[in-house]
Amino acid sequence: MGDDELAELRRRRMAQLQQQAGDQQAMQEELERQQKMKSQIQIILMQVLEPEARERLNTIKLTKPDFAGAVEQQLVALAQSGRLQKKITDAQLKELLRQLAPAKRDYSITRR
Repeated sequence: MGDDELAELRRRRMAQLQQQAGDQQAMQEELERQQKMKSQIQIILMQVLEPEARERLNTIKLTKPDFAGAVEQQLVALAQSGRLQKKITDAQLKELLRQLAPAKRDYSITRR
């Protein structure tokens, strides 16, 4: 290998390492942004939900995280738009969950 080839390999490797460092920094910033957003959502939920309702939502989050996330987003949107005058009770949350839950399909099997 000549000096030119070695210098070119070093330059490429240095560029590759810089690219990786930039990618890692971008991923770290994205993770920090997501964590900040999650903590803000939790703060808002603590303000708009009574403890029993918050406990119910946390239980749902364990079994159906996507559905619970959608409910959380809905509650945050209601809170930010100012449409909530008081805290949501457990009964009110149950009703909201019923409204947002996807309709269950009934299957009937007939044998001949």
